[in-house]
Amino acid sequence: MPASASRSIPKYSQVYAALRRDIESGRWREETKLPSEVDLVRQFGVSRITVTRAVRELQAAGLVQRVAGSGTFVKRSRTTLGQSFGLLIPDLGETEIFEPICQGMMASPLARDHALVWGSAATEAKEARALSLCRQYIERAVSGVFFAPVELTPSKDEVNRGILRALDEARIPVVLLDRPVVPYPQNSQHDLVGIDNRRAGYVITEHLLNLGCRRIVFVGLPHAAATVNAREAGYREALYAHKVSFGRASLQRLDPEDVIAVRKLVESMRPDGIVCANDRTAGRLLHSIRQLQHRVPEDIRLVGIDDVEYARLLPVPLSTLRQPTHQIGELALALMLERIARPTLPPREVRLGCELIVRESCGATMARGR
Repeated sequence: MPASASRSIPKYSQVYAALRRDIESGRWREETKLPSEVDLVRQFGVSRITVTRAVRELQAAGLVQRVAGSGTFVKRSRTTLGQSFGLLIPDLGETEIFEPICQGMMASPLARDHALVWGSAATEAKEARALSLCRQYIERAVSGVFFAPVELTPSKDEVNRGILRALDEARIPVVLLDRPVVPYPQNSQHDLVGIDNRRAGYVITEHLLNLGCRRIVFVGLPHAAATVNAREAGYREALYAHKVSFGRASLQRLDPEDVIAVRKLVESMRPDGIVCANDRTAGRLLHSIRQLQHRVPEDIRLVGIDDVEYARLLPVPLSTLRQPTHQIGELALALMLERIARPTLPPREVRLGCELIVRESCGATMARGR
């Protein structure tokens, strides 16, 4: 795998993007003199030729003007108005929460003067698509990037670190959507907006416990994002709080469409409830369970997290937790604009709560009818 997404970006383009962002953010106002080329060489650690070309590109873009014998000056001021932000979401179209999050950004009153850039990548490979989008946004010198880190691939951590390193080197602000890149308990160096995943895992597990379930299994996909680990932690905390024993076998990472693996799970664990890491996993697992002639919720109660559009349309409508996706999008945009205006602020995480949505799969109505 590539060590860094910035390797194929020319050095002059990286310097140009960083300088342009300083102008557009208002750090250098109209008629402000830019640092000398010697100072820029020292600042960026590049050659004089590289700096000269970057400044020439700024001049061609109408951002600066050279004054003989005096230096280079900002030609016109740029505020935070009219900026463009890249959407680096490799799972867009696959993970259903991201489209409504983007809609929340666009619906925000703060979005009126800004533009969201939807990059395009010809490759179908998720990691290559993410790296391609990263390069595009650096070359276009976008004002910021909303990044949903890659998941469900063996090399996801290396790829995500490479992307953030490239964006940091280009001095492009980043707001992470839904998930961090570093594992718990490390602190992220970038702003993040999402749900409280640990609490979500606790709340949805406690819902099954309150319905009488005691043999509850947690199911997630292999190589999933850190959000799944947090939801699993919440699941374990709920069982512990209710004095319900569980073992390593209760934590399953498998393909929910692998009927053989699902059969082994059901026969070995005999679960009366299953907490799925998300609705996508729950929907697929539901079909496998029914294929094995088990009934949901009569034999196994099933719940998910997210409340994607199709959750209510499954053969057995899914009980789940609803993510406040529009609020996440609106807050992400607000964080980005504040990050640009106040770049020295410490990184912040905004974690929102979820709403419990009770449908047929958990058997709540069945329990009340007894």
